[in-house]
Amino acid sequence: MMSNPQFQVQAHPPGVFMVDTGRRTELPALWLRERSQDAASLDAVTQQRLFNPHDLEEDLRLIAAEALGEQRARLSFSDGHTGVYDLTRLAVEFDPDDGLPEPLPWDAGIDREAFTFDWERLADRGRFRDSLEAYLRYGVIILEKVPTEGGTLVEVGETYGRVRSTNFGRYFEVFSRPRSNDLAYRPVPLAPHTDNPYRNPVPGIQLLHCLVNETSGGLSTLVDSLSVAERLRAEDPEGYRLLATTPVRFRFVDDDVELIEHRPMLHLDAAGRLTGVHYSPRLDALPLMDVATTRRFQRARRRLGELFSHPDHRLAFPLRAGELMMFDNNRVLHGRTAYEPNEGLRHLQGCYIDRDGPTGRYRALCR
Repeated sequence: MMSNPQFQVQAHPPGVFMVDTGRRTELPALWLRERSQDAASLDAVTQQRLFNPHDLEEDLRLIAAEALGEQRARLSFSDGHTGVYDLTRLAVEFDPDDGLPEPLPWDAGIDREAFTFDWERLADRGRFRDSLEAYLRYGVIILEKVPTEGGTLVEVGETYGRVRSTNFGRYFEVFSRPRSNDLAYRPVPLAPHTDNPYRNPVPGIQLLHCLVNETSGGLSTLVDSLSVAERLRAEDPEGYRLLATTPVRFRFVDDDVELIEHRPMLHLDAAGRLTGVHYSPRLDALPLMDVATTRRFQRARRRLGELFSHPDHRLAFPLRAGELMMFDNNRVLHGRTAYEPNEGLRHLQGCYIDRDGPTGRYRALCR
């Protein structure tokens, strides 16, 4: 991650340079012209451009650069435009996380208190911001003292983003019932997985709210894929590459819908950084490859599953009535141990929100 870049203005020949960790990089004239900050170029309220930079000539030049005190400059361009720049506003352009806290990979040794919050106290702006920061760092938060009236999780979801409806509804009920359309609604154990990899787009964030838990089993499990995938990359770089570049077919079938999507199991962002996984052994299909590649792929897939289930990486705990966990469905895998429905009722409700909800709210609070 960039530290705190500084900017230098040079009059002859005119130029603007970014200096960071000993490196000095010239900023192209087109790049600077596109970021004009004057009122004729940029709307003060929306921060949207009032001109179309796609129309600028590719050979546009910087013809004058005048320093105006510390980190300010007046720049003139060959198309006739002149504007005053606050150069410190350009620093955010070099932050790969766009103002978000850096993710912190974790394993089974983490203290859950690091991401556990009292829902009743989150009306406080500072505490709410703390919960957002914890979510963005760890990919999960657990909220306590959430009222157990049905549908309360929608209120929680709307606090952090916008609830997204699917074929399961605006929110869905999780309790044991025979012949259900998903194994989540049976008392069987569920290995670590991500939800809905067959959907486009995949639901970014899942909320699970416990209304009643009268069973001794049914422990909730969480695994951070960032920690696991980094270990896989160290052990098997070629297998890691295969899982990150080979599309896998995911399929879900119900009475009135059939959903199919193809995507790699490891998900990388535009900069090539791992952001999470699409992983559900109940729903995926081995892609057709030559024999040697199939074996390498299977070796990596098998090892990934072993690591996801390993006690070193898996948190397991009972989710009690009034507790809600919200987790990044692309980063944090969830699951459940088996339970005996005759012991008593285990009733959760779940819903989804998109990933840009918490990030957008966090940036607004920081601003």
